Amino acid sequence: MVNVTSFLFRKSNATSKVVYSIAVLTSLFNTSFVYAQGDLFVNPKRLIFEGQKRSQEIILANTGKDTARYVISFIQIRMNDDGNFKEIEKPDSAQNFASGSLRIFPRTVVLAPNESQVVKVQTNQTNKLIPGEYRSHLYFRSLAKEKKMGDSIVKDISKTLSVKLTPVFGISIPVIIRIGENDAKVTITNLQLEEVPKATPVLKLRLNRTGNMSVYGDITIDYVSSSGKITKAGFIKGVSVYTPNKIRDLNITLDDKAALNLKIGKMRVTYATSASKSVKLASEDLTLK
Repeated sequence: MVNVTSFLFRKSNATSKVVYSIAVLTSLFNTSFVYAQGDLFVNPKRLIFEGQKRSQEIILANTGKDTARYVISFIQIRMNDDGNFKEIEKPDSAQNFASGSLRIFPRTVVLAPNESQVVKVQTNQTNKLIPGEYRSHLYFRSLAKEKKMGDSIVKDISKTLSVKLTPVFGISIPVIIRIGENDAKVTITNLQLEEVPKATPVLKLRLNRTGNMSVYGDITIDYVSSSGKITKAGFIKGVSVYTPNKIRDLNITLDDKAALNLKIGKMRVTYATSASKSVKLASEDLTLK
């Protein structure tokens, strides 16, 4: 399942490839907007087209030791209430795919070690779309390099049968088109602290989404003592509730180094946008007894 400054460069005459220095690649990939799997890095990890925005860019980079070929395509994904994903072919009720209104170029990228390239994503004829949110996922798949049989991973099944196992890496990122006003709202309910003997406590909660668009943000859990002292007890970055889903259930393991007194005080959960100037989307307290 698919489940993501200043620099030295040179540009090829035939392509828009850019060769970054190792230091710059390291700096880029340490940002929170990067997905990575195998030797492929993708930045940013999600695209949203709304308002007058019609074109965006994605940077792909190969940090492996071998030249690699990547194929870019669209896939359609359903999010379950627990946050897991499943690939689908037909949209669920009230779900809209964005792939029919998007163009990507190029669709195949060959990258040498420590080389990167820009991939352009553009919207197409969005004026024909009715108000709402449209989502598809860009899938970046590494094509397996052909190897001699002696270099392959072989698992013997019997004396006469063997299977060649070739790992294939892929990364998917959501691409969202929003048409019309965004009236999405979210609340937090079902707060429950689960304490397990000799294990780190877990805070359970539910995000409830209403409106015509998905929601996306970071979850911060603070412990507020009886004297009002606030201690950070947990954090999850990049939590979404995609349309058409109405809820998302989460189990968040608390920080075992926070030295919390969970018999008194309260837990405060805040859901806020991930932008540099974050906006609070929802907040709820759980009084501890």
